[in-house]
Amino acid sequence: MEYTFTQENFSKEVLGSKQPVLIDFYADWCPPCKMMGPIVRKLADKYDGKVKIGKVNSDQQPELARQFGVMSIPNFVFIKDGKLVDQVVGAMPQHVLEQRIQNIL
Repeated sequence: MEYTFTQENFSKEVLGSKQPVLIDFYADWCPPCKMMGPIVRKLADKYDGKVKIGKVNSDQQPELARQFGVMSIPNFVFIKDGKLVDQVVGAMPQHVLEQRIQNIL
């Protein structure tokens, strides 16, 4: 299951999550973000129940993008126990993103 994170649900869904969280900061106009979309959805299904995977539209949620220093997208932020543990920028093959997920489990 893929989540949508917003300023309104961020504290509960991300910072308060019992599971590690992967946040995909993206924008609708961003070609690399569109390319990563199916990969993120596939990983969300694969890791459902183990890792909470969701998206933040950086145009609609500029406060969250600022909070994590998002200057370029796609930008993948990994949160565990309410703390930033990893961050990577740019499009990448599925296995690279999946290895980072494995590292936080």
